[in-house]
Amino acid sequence: MASLFQEFRLKDVVLRNRIVVSPMCQYSSDNGFPNDWHFVHLGSRAVGGAGLIIVEATAVSPEGRISPADSGIYLDEHIQPFARLSEFMKQHGAVPGIQIAHAGRKASANKPWEGDNHIDNLQGGWDTIAPSPVAFGGNLTKVPKEMSVADIDHIRQSFVNSAQRALAAGYEWLELHFAHGYLAHEFYSPLANQRTDQYGGSFENRIRFLLETFTAVRNVWPERLPLTARLSVTDWIEGGVTVEESIELARLLKQAGLDLLDISHGFITPDISQVPWGPGFMIPIASRMRRELDLPVGVGWMIVDPQQAEDAVQHGHTDLVLLAREMLRDPYWPYHAAVKLGVYQAAEILPVQYARAVKR
Repeated sequence: MASLFQEFRLKDVVLRNRIVVSPMCQYSSDNGFPNDWHFVHLGSRAVGGAGLIIVEATAVSPEGRISPADSGIYLDEHIQPFARLSEFMKQHGAVPGIQIAHAGRKASANKPWEGDNHIDNLQGGWDTIAPSPVAFGGNLTKVPKEMSVADIDHIRQSFVNSAQRALAAGYEWLELHFAHGYLAHEFYSPLANQRTDQYGGSFENRIRFLLETFTAVRNVWPERLPLTARLSVTDWIEGGVTVEESIELARLLKQAGLDLLDISHGFITPDISQVPWGPGFMIPIASRMRRELDLPVGVGWMIVDPQQAEDAVQHGHTDLVLLAREMLRDPYWPYHAAVKLGVYQAAEILPVQYARAVKR
């Protein structure tokens, strides 16, 4: 059996393979509610054989949405439509996961295909908040309001409330979004955090919001279910966060109950010219962090070939492989990967309605 298709057990959750559908924003919600688009988008990947499907970055408050069309789980009324998604995933063998997030200074933006720029408040946008009153830059020009300690307490509680709603909706895997230039990453990175109080300055202060938020969610998320975090482990820019700092942060998160680290990178500034783009370019960093932390990890970014994914798992560089664009190109990537890797009875990855036909 190929390593990519071995079960992965974490707490009381068992993934049928190591293939994960990474959170992918669809910009297709109304007031946070998922709809038939999300049902087809996520359901087809469950039918396609992925082991874990993580719902896109789902805002913990209305102002935490990247765009007005973003997914959200800030109302109790959101629970039922999200439950419809999780139930279908389970019916077809995938573990349902969800990523909860707050966009910080990158909120109140247009959809990517409509300009990806900040929306004026008179046009349906809103005031943004962040650790410091520093605009992201590029197309995102709004200067955010500096968060007070009361604001920080409120957002932390919003993460807790959203985690509880996710649990009520049947999700068995929770990921906190601490990456990609959104609110938690803004606290972590000195490039965005210019505070002088207990939430800024030193490494210990800059990670305080992340640790406090994680701990608060851990207190309400069942111990039997995985609690994970996606972390931008490097900003790729001088003066930003480093892999060495991120190893120390992950070590503290592990002590607080982190079950797996979803390793990502960057996007704290519009300048991404220093990113070493290339096939699987984050795998070496994931391998180092997995080894030094003795903690399960997942990694994605330009992993497209089944043999590349198989090698990463087989050689102990990662526990899980997260696919985004490749899953958009091919919802049945797990089946095609199994065929390419010579997995016995590859057709059985698919539901019986499909398997009976492709075996002929």
